[in-house]
Amino acid sequence: MEASLCALPSTRAPPPLHSQSRVLTLHSTPLPRPDLRRQRTPLRTTLPIRAAISRAKKEATVETVKQQLENCYLVAGIKYKGLTVKQLQELRRSLPDTVKLVVAKNTLMGKAIEGTPWEALKPCMKGMNAWMFVHTEEIPGALKPYRSFQKERKLEDNDFAGAVFEGKFYGPGDFKALETLPTRAEVYAKLLGALQTPGIALVSTLQAPARDLVLTLKAYVKKLEDEGGSSAQ
Repeated sequence: MEASLCALPSTRAPPPLHSQSRVLTLHSTPLPRPDLRRQRTPLRTTLPIRAAISRAKKEATVETVKQQLENCYLVAGIKYKGLTVKQLQELRRSLPDTVKLVVAKNTLMGKAIEGTPWEALKPCMKGMNAWMFVHTEEIPGALKPYRSFQKERKLEDNDFAGAVFEGKFYGPGDFKALETLPTRAEVYAKLLGALQTPGIALVSTLQAPARDLVLTLKAYVKKLEDEGGSSAQ
């Protein structure tokens, strides 16, 4: 009996399959919070660098202006607000080698001319200006290219802001006097004509503006030196 009972198959139902398998549970791992202090640190370090670069650029501009002031006969401000980069490049190319154009803020320009006769430029240091440095005595010829540039492109609003010549300030309405100054050749002709006519003509020449007289005398002395050198040879 016992043997037969042991041989009988078990009538207990097998356990469900899901009870035999492990149930995997995924646990989300929280992401670490960003350290805001670490992110702000590079910004803090770049600020002094940017400030140093800006300061270096300003110092370089002041130094450039000071260099241009050396052996300069006239400095004029041009209202360049509204001009494009391309137009400024075209303007620079139109100027003779004896004239340089520098774009500088009024504050930097003021710092460069401080303590010099060019401080007379201060009345025109308003708005956005580009600065024209003339390194020749031929003032009309130096100013003419910009007048032509202004007329061709109809830039009525981009007029001269002012200029200083021989320590005197010239406003926008005074530029005609600068643009009609006699050229070197005209001064030479005037001198030679005066020397070949009666004394009254020479007196009128001597009563001309001091600058014309100085140029006239310099031209005459040079002429005599050239003639002396030729005869010695």
